[in-house]
Amino acid sequence: MSLFSRRPEPRTVVAPAVVSADPGPPRTLWADGFGRLAVRGVQIIVVVVLVAGLIWGIRQLTLVIIPLILALIFASAFGPVTMWMRRKGVPAVLATLLTLLAVVAVLGALGWLVANAVINQWDYLSSQAVEGFQRAQDWYHTLPFAISPEQVNQAVQGIQSFVTSSEFGTGALAGVSAIASFVTGLVLMVVILFFFLKDGPRMWEFVLRPFRGADYDRARRIGDKTVTVLGSYVRGTASVAAVDAVGIGIGLAILQVPLALPLAVLVFLLAFIPIVGAVTAGILAALVALVTNGPIVALIVVGIVVAVNQLEGNFLQPVLMGRSMKLHSFVVLVVLAGGTAIGGILGTLLAVPLTAVAWGIVTVWNGPDQPAEWARPKKRRDPVPFADTNDADEKKKKTKSKA
Repeated sequence: MSLFSRRPEPRTVVAPAVVSADPGPPRTLWADGFGRLAVRGVQIIVVVVLVAGLIWGIRQLTLVIIPLILALIFASAFGPVTMWMRRKGVPAVLATLLTLLAVVAVLGALGWLVANAVINQWDYLSSQAVEGFQRAQDWYHTLPFAISPEQVNQAVQGIQSFVTSSEFGTGALAGVSAIASFVTGLVLMVVILFFFLKDGPRMWEFVLRPFRGADYDRARRIGDKTVTVLGSYVRGTASVAAVDAVGIGIGLAILQVPLALPLAVLVFLLAFIPIVGAVTAGILAALVALVTNGPIVALIVVGIVVAVNQLEGNFLQPVLMGRSMKLHSFVVLVVLAGGTAIGGILGTLLAVPLTAVAWGIVTVWNGPDQPAEWARPKKRRDPVPFADTNDADEKKKKTKSKA
């Protein structure tokens, strides 16, 4: 009844609450957002340390790793020629030797043509250089300031002291050591290339012996994709470079620019460095034309280089190399910068093909045409950021009209 009543009210029995679900394990510090962030941070640090250790090991063994990579690239490019001869009944050793001799003959012919062109035009180039030096002296006298003879003598004495110093001798010894390492690496690369061309499939089957089942299929897909990507990249780039060299060389020959053939060969070689190589070759050709033929011819040369580069980027590369082989320009620039910082000139040359191989492996990770789970394209429900709103509106109108 009331709180002060003598007769207490009967108590109602309350049934205990039924536990509906298992609360699960107790919450820890690693289960919240900061814990997951810490775990991801540790994983990223471990991956970065492993990559840094791998790069350090490669740089310590460049005398072996670089010839091995170059031999693999050349074997992927020239392998179809060797296999074609072997299918025609040519013995393996003879087919490999014929392929190597053909490559050496082509490179030797190009070297002889370049050397012959330089020797034949040396007198004309020396006279042009003297005239250019005289023009530079005349231009120097028109400057508002003058360089005293004492400053010239100090500069000459500084050069002489550097040549006679121990630093110059150390640099010369380092140059001799670099030449010896280059020759050793070249011989090693030729030997490895010979065995890759002769026994490449058998060597790859030996490497695949530890794998079984799905792992074996994946490893075989990775090997096939690597060889296909490297071969297509080298052959496609060589074809594009040959077209660039022929186009620019014909233009230089018509304009009577000296050293047209050596400049065309230089264009061919620099074309293996994407984006940067074409710009460098164009600058060098324009400078030669400027010194020898004047500014008008130099401008015409720049126009020819720009036209050839546009033809290469919009037509030749998609047709000869395929859309799947074309990396985004942003990726190419970042990869070139990283390769240059890590490996210098060789890093610049190898960065793009190795990146193309890595992306090719990702595209066949789960199957012949099945990329890795994280690399598959996703269906977008919202419009892409920074996309043109007019395009989005037009797409909505088209879907409504179809409905």
